[in-house]
Order: sequence, then C-alpha cells, then structure tokens
Amino acid sequence: MNTVLDTFEPASLPKRAQALRAEVRAFLEREMPALPADRRARSWLGFDADFSRKLANRGWVGVTLPQAFGGAHMDAFSRFVLVEELLMAGAPVSAHWIAERQSGPLIQKFGTDSQRAFYIPRICRAEAFFCIGMSEPNAGSDLASVGSRATPRPGGGWSLSGRKIWSTNGHRCHYMIALVRTSGTAEDRHKGLSQFIVDLSLPGVTVRPIVDLAGDAHFSEVFFDEVHLDDDALVGQEGSGWTQVNAELAFERSGPERIYSSVVLLDRWIDWLRRQDGRRHAATAGRFATHLAALRGLSLSLTARLAAGESPVIEAALVKELGTTFEQEIPAVIEAVLGDSPGEPIDAELLRTCAYVSQISPTYSLRGGTREILRGMIARGLGLR
Repeated sequence: MNTVLDTFEPASLPKRAQALRAEVRAFLEREMPALPADRRARSWLGFDADFSRKLANRGWVGVTLPQAFGGAHMDAFSRFVLVEELLMAGAPVSAHWIAERQSGPLIQKFGTDSQRAFYIPRICRAEAFFCIGMSEPNAGSDLASVGSRATPRPGGGWSLSGRKIWSTNGHRCHYMIALVRTSGTAEDRHKGLSQFIVDLSLPGVTVRPIVDLAGDAHFSEVFFDEVHLDDDALVGQEGSGWTQVNAELAFERSGPERIYSSVVLLDRWIDWLRRQDGRRHAATAGRFATHLAALRGLSLSLTARLAAGESPVIEAALVKELGTTFEQEIPAVIEAVLGDSPGEPIDAELLRTCAYVSQISPTYSLRGGTREILRGMIARGLGLR
C-alpha cells in the first residue's frame, strides 16, 4: 500500500536556481543591516520595512508571482535558494514574509482579476504587508471550530464580527486574510468557511500586540466589531475557505523556514567551537549537520512538487513536524553543552543568542499548526487512523 512516505522523490536544485545564490549573497553583503547574532536570530520575526523594500527593488519579493503583476515569475526552486540564504544570514524578513509566502500566492490562485491587480503589485513592491487570521482564542488548533462570522449586509457586502489571535505582526500589517464562518455552525466543521481580505484600518477593527517571553511583540490579537466589508473582500468562493486554507498551509509548512529558525545560533556556536577545543563536541555538531542535510532533502522534494503545481499538504505537515523538532533541539542541546563547563568563559553574544532562541523556540511547535494537529494529519496519511 502506498503511503505519504512514498511521495518523497529525491530532488536537486537546477542550475538556474544555484546561480541565484551568489547574487543573493552579494546583495546581503551590501544591504544586510549590521546586527549581532541575537538580533539576527529573530530573522523571520525581524520586522524591517526598509530592508523588505530593498529586496523588492531587487525583484525578490513575490518571486514566484507573475511578471504582469510585478512579480519575478521565478520557480519554487529559486525561492528556496533565496529564502535559504536570507535565513542563514539572519536577515530581517518579517515585514513582507507572509504576504510574499502565503497571501500573494493565495490571491493569485483563488482571487478575482481585480484582487490580483490591486494587491499583488503592492505585495511585490513591499507596500502591502499581510498577517494571517486563522487561530482563535476558543478554537485552539481546530480551525474548523472558528467562531468569527461574516453575515451578508442588506444591499451588499458583509458584516464581520469575532476575533483572531497569534496573528504575527498584526499591529504592523495593512491587511489580514481571515478564515471565518459564513454559514452553519461549528458542528458543520469544514463546511461554511470562507476567507476574506480585511483592511486593518477599517472602523471596528482593534489590534492588540501580545508581548512574549523574550520581550518582543510579534503576535497580536485582532477584534472585529461589525466591520463592514465590500463584496470584493471575499477570496474565492463562499464556503471554499477550508480547501483554500489547506493550499495556503502547504506553502507555509514546506519551505526552508521550517528548518532554519535556530540556524544563526547553531552557526554562532560552531564558530565559538572553532576558537576552542571543539573536538569533544564534534559528534554533536556532526549530528546536527546530518539532520539538517536530511531535512533539507525532504524540503527540496516538496519544493519540486510545488514547482509542478501540486499541493502536498500531508507531506508538508510531516516536514514541518520534523523540522520543528530539529529547530527546538538546537537550543536545548547547546544549552546543555555550554552548561557542561560552568567555569569556562563563554562569548557573551553566544549566550544572548542562546537565551533568546531558548525562550522563543517553544513557539515553533505552535506556529503553522501545533504538533498534535500535524501528527494527526500524518497518522491519517500513513493509514494509521
């Protein structure tokens, strides 16, 4: 019997994508802000609109989107190289990240011609930043239980009420793509869910930042109080929100961003080992390198399927779960290694970086779908439930 494991075919980067790597590195040498490792470790949580616009001016925001709307019309492999280099360098990409990775492709696939013409060029110029409106305070990881509701208004349009939580950069973004119920009840599960583009400056929208353990405020809670939306705020077909969300999650869960969240810390630690007697930790460093190589191979396999126009939802969940585990192991193991020699002087920047990643890493298994939800999806894909 074929299972999800049979669908991971080996893939490699084509020459055109490999050629992009040198260009990205040269750009980063010129334009990357001079940041210490503990700031670079924030990377795809690091909000820098000016840097995002420099990337956009180079054509590297919306790289897979059509040229007719301002995109670079590159393939998924080129985006893989771009993202890999940005995350390895610890570049602050958070401002445009969700719009480029998820919102733009979603609008391109399911949106109307007018939505594509309005939003995609602004995304590609890094002028329109998007956040995600999926999770809710009382729904946990069960997206089918969302309670936010949009109801038709007399004369046209919709009235949106409810709230969303854990929306990254909600207080800094211009728009949210919100998953809400347009018919039925929570008992109807996936039926009756729709997606809307919500202008966060509209009357009735309240955005409250949430301060995390590391002292940052990346997340927000967003409240909707009878927000009036025009008819063209609806993305795709009414009631097709669940199908659309799953396509969106395939983009979110499959890329290098699900492998490299802790890589700046790993790099800094290895650099410190080179200046010490690092031989006693060679096996640990080697294990990290081996795991990273295997995960990268899985991610490349998914990239090939995305490039072929497929939507490997279950496979993306598997890679996300394995990648998250790897990302969380890095700070835990490095902390233990550093604690093995309490009298040994340790680089202060390395300590700050380790402290930050240790504090933020528990969120890695929340964002993009919790570990429990993903494992349930994987079990079904393996035929275990």
